[in-house]
Amino acid sequence: MAKQLIQVIIAGTQVLGKAFANAVRQEIRMSEEAAKRHAQNKGTAHAAETARLGITLDEAKQILNVDSLSPEEVEKNYKHLFEINDKSKGGSFYLQSKVVRAKERIDQEIQLSKHKQGPESNEG
Repeated sequence: MAKQLIQVIIAGTQVLGKAFANAVRQEIRMSEEAAKRHAQNKGTAHAAETARLGITLDEAKQILNVDSLSPEEVEKNYKHLFEINDKSKGGSFYLQSKVVRAKERIDQEIQLSKHKQGPESNEG
């Protein structure tokens, strides 16, 4: 009786293991397909920066509470938010890291826009 019970448990475990492995493979495949579709819908440079930094430009603007990509406004809000979230002052390291990532993302966007404008202004 115990031997049969062990065999049933082993068979059940194998079935569940295979089902879980298939579900993980399917999720990975679906995630890759969604990433490809997303990259096709956006500019490749913007999508690459979003993927690299893990934050969209809109999210970064919301975190730093800016409407435009003005370097002065971004820097001012960044400094303020970074200071008030300093862990030694009772702030949150998590929020402080989000502020840093948001600034990095906006800085990259500013660089991309300067790069786009550079060759056009030299031609004219």
